[in-house]
Amino acid sequence: MRVGSFVLAAQFPGQGQGEALHRAVRSAEVAEEAGLDSVWLAEHHFVPYGTCPSAVTLAALLLGRTRRLRVGTAVSVLPTAHPVALGEQAALLHITSGGRFSLGVGRGGPWVDLEVFGAGLEAYEKGFPDSLDLLLRWLTEPRVESSGERFAFREVAVVPRPQEALSGQDDSGPEVILACTSPTSVRLAAQRGLPMLLGMHAGDDEKAEMVALWQRHARAAGHTPEVIATAPHVSAGVVQIGDRPLEAAETLQKAMPGWLKQGLDAHVTVDGRRRAMRDPLAYTELLCGLHPVGTPQVCADRLAATAERTGITRFALLVEGSGDLAATEENVRRLGAEVLPQLG
Repeated sequence: MRVGSFVLAAQFPGQGQGEALHRAVRSAEVAEEAGLDSVWLAEHHFVPYGTCPSAVTLAALLLGRTRRLRVGTAVSVLPTAHPVALGEQAALLHITSGGRFSLGVGRGGPWVDLEVFGAGLEAYEKGFPDSLDLLLRWLTEPRVESSGERFAFREVAVVPRPQEALSGQDDSGPEVILACTSPTSVRLAAQRGLPMLLGMHAGDDEKAEMVALWQRHARAAGHTPEVIATAPHVSAGVVQIGDRPLEAAETLQKAMPGWLKQGLDAHVTVDGRRRAMRDPLAYTELLCGLHPVGTPQVCADRLAATAERTGITRFALLVEGSGDLAATEENVRRLGAEVLPQLG
């Protein structure tokens, strides 16, 4: 089982943006010290829900500050990025880190980001599959051209080629993982043989159903039984460790609703459509019920149950739900010292 942290660089009420980013960086450094497998970095624009606007940039910083930790984006929002530019960045990080970088990509939402970056609503509603395919071609082929509606350019050389990364040895390039929230995105991932990143809002039963759907589509697409059986999907969640049964949940219930309210309320749609946001308190209570929140034993049992129900053995766990730097560091250290040893 591989357990990592999920970092949003969340700005809690009364905090500055620099404070949120410092906590994000520090929590990743502590994750390596504590023996965690990985750190996954979220990307948001113009909202305090998350103050990191470029997951790939923060990944570069953390890869330079660590020696063993795998660093991934969860996710880089593809409709607001040029697939070639993102592919070049992924290849660069893959090569210079010795293969420790994972590129998670997703569709994002219909936010004002699409207007600011010039992508337009079309890139979100219809253009994602073409952008994803261009990105995958860039990461696997020596030369690429494009004649698509959004991206059209003559054939150019892929430099640097990620396949030549590790001392001339055969290399498949950086891992690419796709955030999936719907049957459509599950099918997209399965057809291309990409592992899924499944969100915090989904429980074990829903994630198990999405894995089963992925497997059916992957078989229909002709992927081998080995590829299907060993797909390294990632389950996102929340972790908070306490000494008493209710202590951890109380910590999150005091801090997270205020952050969620100001963060979610700040989202603005590009076309003025109304989007129903989750009730902050109810969402916090839902997360506490779904994920490893409790004593170390409860947390270990919760992770083991999720792995058994879903078949997923990689986890990206939000560690900063307290909103406090010292408490976040302690949470990460306890995850490494008191929970991981129970998982084998």
